[in-house]
Amino acid sequence: MTQTIDVARFAELLREAAKAEIMPRFRNLSDGDVRQKTSATDLVTEADEAAERFIARECQRLLPDALFVGEESVAADPGLLDRLNEAELAIVVDPVDGTANFAGGLPLFAVMAAIVVKGETVAGLIYDPLGDDCILAEKGGGARRLLASGEEARLSTAAPMPLSEAVGCISTSYFPQALKAHLLPGLGAIKIAANYRCAGHEYRLLASGGSQFSAYAKLMPWDHLAGALITMEAGGHVAKIDGSPYTPLDREGAMIAAASEEAWHAVKATLFPSAV
Repeated sequence: MTQTIDVARFAELLREAAKAEIMPRFRNLSDGDVRQKTSATDLVTEADEAAERFIARECQRLLPDALFVGEESVAADPGLLDRLNEAELAIVVDPVDGTANFAGGLPLFAVMAAIVVKGETVAGLIYDPLGDDCILAEKGGGARRLLASGEEARLSTAAPMPLSEAVGCISTSYFPQALKAHLLPGLGAIKIAANYRCAGHEYRLLASGGSQFSAYAKLMPWDHLAGALITMEAGGHVAKIDGSPYTPLDREGAMIAAASEEAWHAVKATLFPSAV
């Protein structure tokens, strides 16, 4: 199954969607082009919807038998997400990861896609429209950065270091209060605790050696499938905070993506000491 998937072509597809539907709208949105979904911090723009339509149309040509699961498609039809659990082949897409940044004119957003075969992520891609490059991985094949020129470079996570010297990315807003009670005091043990409001760029930083970990409590598949696979293929360790594997079937709980298994255990002990 994986041999029939041209991952480099998918990278080009994300690039085409960004150039056609996302970048022309960046810092060029009217009031009616930005809408709330569930709250003032959960937004959708015309760029999200147009890019997802573009990607869905092209995915239908590339893999006509695949289930297409886009963030905005699920917003319109929540039952679509349940179909991912049983799909033989699925493409999971976040057309604009970091929508709040995009809507606010902040140049920090990404386009993400993952390919799932029988409940297992076999490929992941994170495209940066402003840098015009894509980090990607195929299961068992390592992680790499693909430039628009076609040049490639291997990715590798950072060597272990004390958390007192480490950079970590964490969005505390989605963690339940019981976990926050332990998490927030633990952040003082970390040199830099950042939140880009864009999981795509947080995973890019981790997979390229720029941070030691990212931690999340909102486990929607379009936010994490690609980044989790890329992190692991770059040499990192990803698991839910109870130590169980993170999979495309997970929607609840919390997870840590770390530069190494050693870093994962250090983050777990520091931020989630009582979690099981």
